[in-house]
Amino acid sequence: MVNWRHLPVAMVPDQWYDINGVLTGSITVLPDGRVILLYTGNTDKLSQVQCLATPADPSDPLLRSWIKHPANPILLPPPGIGLKDFRDPLTAWFEESDKTWRTLIGSKDDNGHVGIVLTFKTTDFINYELMPGNMHRGPDGTGMFECLDIYPVGGNSSEMLGGDSSPEVLFVLKASSNDEWHDYYALGHFDAAANTWTPQDPEADVGIGLRYDWGKYYASKSFYDPTKNRRIVWAFVGETDSERADKSKGWASVMSIPRTVELDKKTRTNLIQWPVEELDTLRENATDLGGITVEAGSVIRLPLHQGSQLDIEASFRLNSSDVDALNEAEVSFNCSSSAGAAMRGALGPFGLLVLADGRYEQTAVYFYVYRGLDGRLQTNFCHDESRSSRARDIVNRVVGGPVPVLDGETFSVRVLVDHSIVQSFVMGGRTTATSRTYPTEAIYAAAGVYLFNNATSATITAEGLVVYDMASAESRAFLADDM
Repeated sequence: MVNWRHLPVAMVPDQWYDINGVLTGSITVLPDGRVILLYTGNTDKLSQVQCLATPADPSDPLLRSWIKHPANPILLPPPGIGLKDFRDPLTAWFEESDKTWRTLIGSKDDNGHVGIVLTFKTTDFINYELMPGNMHRGPDGTGMFECLDIYPVGGNSSEMLGGDSSPEVLFVLKASSNDEWHDYYALGHFDAAANTWTPQDPEADVGIGLRYDWGKYYASKSFYDPTKNRRIVWAFVGETDSERADKSKGWASVMSIPRTVELDKKTRTNLIQWPVEELDTLRENATDLGGITVEAGSVIRLPLHQGSQLDIEASFRLNSSDVDALNEAEVSFNCSSSAGAAMRGALGPFGLLVLADGRYEQTAVYFYVYRGLDGRLQTNFCHDESRSSRARDIVNRVVGGPVPVLDGETFSVRVLVDHSIVQSFVMGGRTTATSRTYPTEAIYAAAGVYLFNNATSATITAEGLVVYDMASAESRAFLADDM
């Protein structure tokens, strides 16, 4: 999950049914060990169809070559579905209630404003039946649902559907909103026999509530790891610079750090996402700086020898008397519409400046705490990208959202810094944020890390602060000796 080998291209668009693109698909492993691949093809008419492929050499452990089935395309858009609004089949699961295999495909209704989840069943993966109704229909305005995912959390297993069905199990339904380019998820209850998924909180339904990530993170897919009984999710992280810059550097976009995903059993209202444990093997040269107090309006540079490849774990505590003194309530706070790290409130913002040169460039990752109208403290976590680069062809934003902080918990975050990308995992992974950054000054030895506290009066203490150098992962061409 950390070191990688480049394999040859597995499948190219060379048939009329996929000549304009071999799009997202999923692999299903059958009980007898056979492997099948369902994927979306963009046809010569630019419509979207579903296709089937099988390994050319089933004994190849890397499945490097595939054969497209002669029956392709095996699924066309059903009546009422737009020809270009039918894509991304999910890994199939076996449904005991009728002894069929099920898969989900994303779409939107005929007026284009509502995302819908279509369910198909099959016994041979060639002939399919569309199940009546929609497994789920999103709220108004959600638009096209693509890259669907559904899986159980909260039980004893992270396996696919058809496994643990105990009462404490909830089911995650996730959709990538093509209208907004965000990955939304919701927790709910799934009745496979009835083909229905229902959110446990309608106010946090798919497309209007929780996100996998508040930054640049899209088209995620998950899989179950039976060896360690964990579900792993990763996503496409696109660029926020210009097409001209991408052509100049010769590449564009990266994959996110693989994350484990599970139910937050303390809240039961959100997921916990955390970097896979294998990432810890890249940690080197730990520097423990815990116990630093940062006064209101202060910035403190951390004594590190480099700041471009880091794994940072930090926990902050506000002075309790400063919290008690806050009586005035704020109507609301929104990272994206705020003034970013430059704003000043009674209890924040406070956190870290990474990829910072001390003059021109910095990416702020921070908490903002305020008292809501109900008198309770509310916490948001944000990334401020507005000063991340002096380059002029960059889209810089302030991104982030609310994060639950329970009584007695410190404000904690793990920040992964890797030259031009920053990923934060907040409160043990209840909220995450990913930023693409393009520093021109804060690079290599010139990149630093600072603690900052822009509150008007509150003092914060970095009770825990451990900074690891992060070694480079290995990525090279695959060689025969690697087998």
